[in-house]
Amino acid sequence: MALLVLAGLAVLIVSVAWRPHGWGPALGAMAATVIAAISGAVELADVSAALHQQWRAFVTLASVMIMTSAAERLGLLDRLAATIEPRTRGPVRHAFRITYILSALMAAVFSNDAAILLMTPTVLVLLRTVYPRRHPKFLVPFAVGVFASAGVAPLVISNPMNLIFADHAGIGFNAYSAVMIPVAIVGWVTTYFVLIWIFRAELADESPALGAWPSAPPRLSSAALVVLAVAAAVLLAYPVVSYAGLPLWPAAVAGGVICLLVSLRVGHPVRTVLGGVAWPIFPFLVAVFILAIALERVGVVGWLSTMYQDATYPTATIGATSALGSALLNNHPMSVLNAFALQGLPDPNHAHAFAALIGGDLGPRLLPVGSLASLLWYDLLRRHDVEVSVVAFVRFGIQLTIPPLIVSLALLWLIAR
Repeated sequence: MALLVLAGLAVLIVSVAWRPHGWGPALGAMAATVIAAISGAVELADVSAALHQQWRAFVTLASVMIMTSAAERLGLLDRLAATIEPRTRGPVRHAFRITYILSALMAAVFSNDAAILLMTPTVLVLLRTVYPRRHPKFLVPFAVGVFASAGVAPLVISNPMNLIFADHAGIGFNAYSAVMIPVAIVGWVTTYFVLIWIFRAELADESPALGAWPSAPPRLSSAALVVLAVAAAVLLAYPVVSYAGLPLWPAAVAGGVICLLVSLRVGHPVRTVLGGVAWPIFPFLVAVFILAIALERVGVVGWLSTMYQDATYPTATIGATSALGSALLNNHPMSVLNAFALQGLPDPNHAHAFAALIGGDLGPRLLPVGSLASLLWYDLLRRHDVEVSVVAFVRFGIQLTIPPLIVSLALLWLIAR
């Protein structure tokens, strides 16, 4: 039984690494659950249990994706990215700084996937336009900066994995934000200084851009302003409903429906807006949850739980194990394994859960297979003729993971004392 379940896990990892786009990971995860079912480690009832456990997080996540899709189609995200261009008229480090800040803000408000997948191509095109001769030496630093900006998720909605995990652990929006916003900030600052150290030679360029300036984007339409206002209202509603002890999903659904209707009114078909939602992630997450149930039944979760329980420094152990496991297995299956392992501790607490989330957010920087976003970013670079070898990825990743992980876990330890 155990060998078949581990074989299913291997199928999942290979499918995620080989086909990060579209339905590839979802089909791989579903194939893994079929293998687990053949082994007898899971049953049909486990599917119902997974859906019952995750439906609120799924509804919230889909609604946030709809708002993001509407914002993208109405030009909000392009407008945000266009604010980088004036900074190219001075030293390149100014453009790098604003790129990093905007990417981090986009990752916080919309999602880490949105920041990486929308900002990366925009920034690469902008660099090639305004630095017609010097852009080759800037492409990798800026691309890595965008990728690294999506660090520890400050809000529970900033990362699908964190949303699922927090919902499972019973951590509300306010409780999450009170801890993870300061942790995310110190992680961002640490990452930024590591980045400017890694790329100090490239960012020392003081010459302004010489290429033709891209035409200024048109002013935001009234529809775009409405969507922006709705997104802001929903974001402000989260702490209120959380304080009242209410679930997040009704506020998210209301925002998603309004943004969908606004987009429809200005000529964007419902199908187009809904097409911006990463629908394959939902069966992927269900299948990963079921696979984690199988791993629990063959003893993997018990082994992990015992290691955490026996650790002298549990916060550091959980965070480091989560980071390494996320890099090797992908952060989604690792987060579910952690959720089950922490649930099995005799005295589970939120500090342990936050340590697991910090490791799961930062660990994917170590290897391309660490998250779907990192795989898609890696593939995106190839399609834009930007070469980052796996060796270079790992070299950057070690430097961009270890210092922020240590600082973030240290702050978590201080907060939790």
